[in-house]
Amino acid sequence: MSSKSLFKVKRTLETLCQSSKYASASVRRNSGWTSDRIVKSPFKNVDLPNITLNEYIFQNLDKWPERTAAVCAVTGRGYTYEQTFKLSNAFAANLRNKFKIEDGDVVSVMLPNIPDFPLVALGILEAGGVVSTINPIYTAHEVQRQLLLSNAKIVVTLPEIVPVIKSAFNIAKIDLPVIVIRTNGDELPDGTIIFNELTEDPRVDTSCLKAVRRSTNDICFLPYSSGTTGLPKGVELSHKNIIANCEQINEPLIRCHNDTTDSHQDAVMGILPFFHIYGASVIMFHKMSAGAKLVTLAKFQPDVFLQSLQKSRTNILFLAPPILLLMSSHPAASKAVYQYLDVVISGAAPCAASDVRRLCEKVQRKLDYRQGYGLTETSPVVCFPKNGSDEFAAVGHPVPSTELKIVDNDLKSLGPNETGELLIKGPQVMRGYKDNPQANIESFTADGWFRSGDLATIDDRGVVTIADRLKELIKVKGFQVPPAELEGVLRDHPAVNDAAVIGVPHPHNGEAPKAFVVLKPGQKADTQNICAFVNERVAPYKNIKDVVFLDSIPKSSAGKILRKDLKAQYCS
Repeated sequence: MSSKSLFKVKRTLETLCQSSKYASASVRRNSGWTSDRIVKSPFKNVDLPNITLNEYIFQNLDKWPERTAAVCAVTGRGYTYEQTFKLSNAFAANLRNKFKIEDGDVVSVMLPNIPDFPLVALGILEAGGVVSTINPIYTAHEVQRQLLLSNAKIVVTLPEIVPVIKSAFNIAKIDLPVIVIRTNGDELPDGTIIFNELTEDPRVDTSCLKAVRRSTNDICFLPYSSGTTGLPKGVELSHKNIIANCEQINEPLIRCHNDTTDSHQDAVMGILPFFHIYGASVIMFHKMSAGAKLVTLAKFQPDVFLQSLQKSRTNILFLAPPILLLMSSHPAASKAVYQYLDVVISGAAPCAASDVRRLCEKVQRKLDYRQGYGLTETSPVVCFPKNGSDEFAAVGHPVPSTELKIVDNDLKSLGPNETGELLIKGPQVMRGYKDNPQANIESFTADGWFRSGDLATIDDRGVVTIADRLKELIKVKGFQVPPAELEGVLRDHPAVNDAAVIGVPHPHNGEAPKAFVVLKPGQKADTQNICAFVNERVAPYKNIKDVVFLDSIPKSSAGKILRKDLKAQYCS
């Protein structure tokens, strides 16, 4: 028997033992519903350590100092856990000594997924600072707004991004230090500081770090929400918020990672952006706390991505729906490419069960596929399926220490299998939006429930299914039509590769669904054919009569369909 087969047998036995061991301790009830229509997690509450996030990540450093922490999938450049600790420590000391960073100061990080990203983030935290991430493809106008809103003191970036940052400085009328990470021998832009000189400084005095005073309730991470309901808002996440979420997904009956041992280390593909909460918290912070190897890709190139899965022996993959669709349709996809994959986790947006089945057909074996649910404001995980779940359309139970409610438009609590807005309580819920009291009033109920803005149903077992964004529902003759439902049907069409649906004004019905379709290479279909396929599968009020064919569907970095962009371009 091969070592890989032996490991799989070992993992199965461990899972069975864990399930038996923790069944009585972890699962508290058969149904999560209470008499007052609150859904509680079926798992035992988590105990949270009174430490900061950087302390949490490095608390088991002595178990795996020589293991790889992060490595570039293309170049092989990377760092061990011991190097990550020492270099981030030196960076932290220089942030305080040379740049006068103080407790609570914000440092903006505008980087793609490179092996240095964890060093930067952890160094900022060790210096007592707050990490605020910026999408590296943002324009100068977008960058300057976020720099001003966050009150950033320094920017860390790549040489090729410096012109955008300098332009942002000009617009905002500010001038901040810029630290650059050279990954390919690029020249140092004028007026910038090299990251390596700060991490490999032999004369750095780290004693200044003894002056850092940060508590578990202090803010450590300041991402900006996607802005689907307006301009992006700074989401204040504390050390406690992110540590709580790490502990919540460590629950034995839902965990999807393996222990790092002398004979095994998980290889986790870092393709989802670390500047987004999903990539930062679930992939980077949590997997480093478990001693996993992060395999980073700076940009998404389908061929390189697929080659890297096989080359790096990636066994755990976190993705968003667009990547899932590509993995089942790309010409280079094969059983061999996916031979090391054991676990595939989808998030960021709803994914149809039919899409998952197509991937399984390509892999030609059973995968541990699960679909979770979360938001930037919840650090991010709220719901996650149990091990062995094959309910591909559901997102599982609320994670430990989490409570949920389903409410109508008047915030009246609904019951099992009724559709309404999902409300959330738990230690992973953000402190609030930075300097935005109005947004906080709108996002929290008077009794402290966070309003997700998502429509969901919870069945009598406490299992959650996400329907759609509340504000993206299409209202047809008073009926509610979730775009995600129609998008799933469209993708079932044999000629369709991807799809999006929005609501457009209709003279008699109020609104009507309008479809945007991307065809598979070499396939042909017309509006009549597409509409007929969908309309025979849905109720009459959900019928589609208008189809626009596109080369690609506009999506955010997290994989969410940018319906507002489609409306602006095609419906104005």
